[in-house]
Amino acid sequence: FKENRKDDIWLVDFYAPWCGHCKKLEPVWNEVGIEMKSMGSPVKVGKMDATSHSSIASEFGVRGYPTIKLLKGDLAYNYRGPRTKDDIVEFANRVAGPLIRPLPSQHMFEHVQKRHRVLFVYVGGESPLKEKYIEVASELIVYTYFFSASEDVLPEYVTLPELPAVLVFKDGTYFVYDEYEDGDLASWINRERFQGYLDVDGFTLYELGDTGKLVAIAVIDDKNSSAEHTRLKSIIQEVARDYRDHFHRDFQFGHMDGNDYINSLLMDDLTIPTIVVLNTSNQQYFLPERQIENTEDMVQFINNILDGTAEAQGGDGFLQRIKRIIYDAKSTVVSVFKSSPLLGCFLFGLPLGVISIMCYGICTADTDGGLDESESLKRENGDRELTDEGSEEEQEEKKEKYTELSDGELKQKTILEKKKD
Repeated sequence: FKENRKDDIWLVDFYAPWCGHCKKLEPVWNEVGIEMKSMGSPVKVGKMDATSHSSIASEFGVRGYPTIKLLKGDLAYNYRGPRTKDDIVEFANRVAGPLIRPLPSQHMFEHVQKRHRVLFVYVGGESPLKEKYIEVASELIVYTYFFSASEDVLPEYVTLPELPAVLVFKDGTYFVYDEYEDGDLASWINRERFQGYLDVDGFTLYELGDTGKLVAIAVIDDKNSSAEHTRLKSIIQEVARDYRDHFHRDFQFGHMDGNDYINSLLMDDLTIPTIVVLNTSNQQYFLPERQIENTEDMVQFINNILDGTAEAQGGDGFLQRIKRIIYDAKSTVVSVFKSSPLLGCFLFGLPLGVISIMCYGICTADTDGGLDESESLKRENGDRELTDEGSEEEQEEKKEKYTELSDGELKQKTILEKKKD
């Protein structure tokens, strides 16, 4: 494989035999292989035990399991999307194909536009902008499609201020890249590769972290059709659509089904439905001080975040990291006991029992030792007293002698005895 892999395009799953996520992916991966073969794709699908072939895994930068990579010539593209058959197959077909796909006719343009929710198009001839476009496409092809077309292929409603130009078609409209307002082309494409409003999950939220945008999410229950749930979702959708020109450079909008993922992210229990704004770059988040009743309230909340008057919570400071360690440990213990109480008792009860026995043994040994030492000291002191003062009979004789002596003699006797001592 190492010698001949450059002759073909490979989609490889690097796995570990003991990895639970790898075992979960295995049936999906078999479906991917069958699908790619049935559609006549040039991509060959395989999997490799990264623990047995650690040198090859290290060569491709595999650090976690499972890792999915598409190997095309000297390039290796990482897959970072949902681990479903359709998403993986779509990724393989996109990356394995041409970097820039030409659109020769309006019919082809309409066909592509129906298939893809977001697509980028370069319009014009050879230029430095096209060179930059190709360079960006080689990096971001893992996320989205890149096309090229002539001006007469575009829909009639499209007007371009000048050529060459780069456009993004999404959300039922289009937007033209402006170097002076939008900055670097790569950054602009990275920001615009998502729709204005998204159904957010863990994978999407992870990818949104690369855009540098704040993420405004309505946390709801999709199965709950009550007015409160639908109202918050509608408010976010309206702001994403009607205030795009104001907020699209700084904010991404969407909704998330359920609060389990958000709770683990914020280390807090959010009551749904609610609205939260996440800063995925530094793990800060913002909660509205009062209930969001309408679009104007949401716009005001966003403006407060932008001007710094809204209070930021969380973050990646030292205390938050300590809190995260404690929270993760607590969550792990709870999840283990919920899934398998007997296993939890064994994993956590046995070490605690051993430590308790060791502590008890140490404390008991110290106490006995202390008592023995105390008794020995008493014995030594008793022997010393007997040695220094003599027996009881000798003490009585001394008392009688002291009584017979006069006071002067007694003093003289005492002095002599001290000198002798």
